[in-house]
Amino acid sequence: MLVRAGLLESERARRTTKLAWPRIITGIARMSKNAVDIAMIGIALGSTAIAGVGFASPYWGFAFAIGGGIAAGTIALVSQRYGAKRLGDIDRAVRSSVAVVIALTLPIVAALWLVPTPLVSLIGDDPAAIAFGADYLKVVALGIPFAALNLIGSRVYIGVDDARTPMMLRSAGALANIAINAVLIFGFGLGVVGAALGTVLSSAVVTGLFAVGLVKGRLPGLGTLPVRIDPRGNYLGTDIRHVVSIGTPVIGRELVFTVAEFPMLVIVALFGSDVVAAYVIARRIWGLMNTPGWGFGLASSSLVGQELGSGHEETAEAYGREIVRFAVAVYLVSAGLVFVFVDEIVAAFVGDPTSSVVPVAVSLVSAACFAIVLRGVSGAAAGPLDASGDTNWTFYSQLLGIFGVSIPIAYLGATTSLGLTGLSLAFLAETTVPAVLNYYRFNSEKWKQVSRDYRSDASA
Repeated sequence: MLVRAGLLESERARRTTKLAWPRIITGIARMSKNAVDIAMIGIALGSTAIAGVGFASPYWGFAFAIGGGIAAGTIALVSQRYGAKRLGDIDRAVRSSVAVVIALTLPIVAALWLVPTPLVSLIGDDPAAIAFGADYLKVVALGIPFAALNLIGSRVYIGVDDARTPMMLRSAGALANIAINAVLIFGFGLGVVGAALGTVLSSAVVTGLFAVGLVKGRLPGLGTLPVRIDPRGNYLGTDIRHVVSIGTPVIGRELVFTVAEFPMLVIVALFGSDVVAAYVIARRIWGLMNTPGWGFGLASSSLVGQELGSGHEETAEAYGREIVRFAVAVYLVSAGLVFVFVDEIVAAFVGDPTSSVVPVAVSLVSAACFAIVLRGVSGAAAGPLDASGDTNWTFYSQLLGIFGVSIPIAYLGATTSLGLTGLSLAFLAETTVPAVLNYYRFNSEKWKQVSRDYRSDASA
């Protein structure tokens, strides 16, 4: 429909779809896993356990902040070198990414394992919820390095035009996680510990499969890679500087989400445990609605990066502009479906349909349906900036949106007559500010100038 309307060029739409849909399916699988975890815990243990896992979740977010940030450096270097036909240089970028991720995540694992209860206590003050959160956090911390390495592996494949293999591996891991959790939570009665253990085991298996595929250049039944990664090479080469310089602002951008969860949950806790549970449920549903952005953002990063690598800057811009339109259209559809069926969706998370959690969650999810469309703009516009290495801008836009606007509005809701309306407005502020700023930067074309520095280094 968008092609017929003249909003997308046909071939670019096909290439975008080819890369985006497997990543969207991966996101749906992973976010469904997170949603099912919360639903299982809620049915087995009640809203207090949901709140406890919610208090622990920001710490698990460090895996995706660090892994996602370094993976942005990975896909920028891999896609540009793939577009320039410099396949031998991809090997170095991948090893450097792995070295940086391991160095950054292991200290976090140690801290979360040793002092989970004091860390969870920083967010909530309900003793029962803190106990659930600490039990969950101590175990799930072991999976942080695996989750981060999985992001590196998937970006290598996507950077060389293969989004299907990461989809198969990570979606299968998410489905396995759901099955393992069901057995451990309901079969063995392990509760939140069972949910955490299932996450660790499934993440470790997926990491192993990625490692085999990258080293051998193929996985049975999933095709071959145009490159192979030699694990015996140098892990501390010059590409570490590129990976870190591109990835650090993206880590900052992702940490904005992770760190913001701490004050936000503290503010939400002022409303009581039922509102915390409703907020956690709304965030899980938000995660499901946000999955199109995973596909479009990465498709944009890969395709724009490849065009930049081959020197076709105008085509790179055309990809970026059209993917923003594509993403917004898909977000409108997904948000509309959730808005229509919001009551039924929320009810699936709560064992008691008469619970006071339900109306609060319905209100928050309804607000999220409007906010998520602007997330399509900010995420898709960030793709070309990431591909070019111009990642500082997206970090600052997200920082301003959440800490400058969203959290203050939520605090006003908790401390004034604004009430729960403040939490709904916070969803809107979180996406509006970065949507405006990221698209402004993309429209300025300065990101093309930034990309030339990285491309000249690669050629040299």
